[in-house]
Amino acid sequence: MLQDEIVEEIHKIREEYAKSFNYDLDAIFADLQKKQAESGREVVKLSPKRVLTGRWSGRGKNIL
Repeated sequence: MLQDEIVEEIHKIREEYAKSFNYDLDAIFADLQKKQAESGREVVKLSPKRVLTGRWSGRGKNIL
């Protein structure tokens, strides 16, 4: 199987980043939120998509 150098580099960076927070997901999430806030970029929140149900789901009356 071929090894992609770019993918390998991304895996290495991701591993080093997680290791720097001792693999603590809460700390990683807090850091990412901090970086997002400091970036100055506009964050867009989209409304949840409505789920379409079909006749095979048993809820045929809920079709939009």
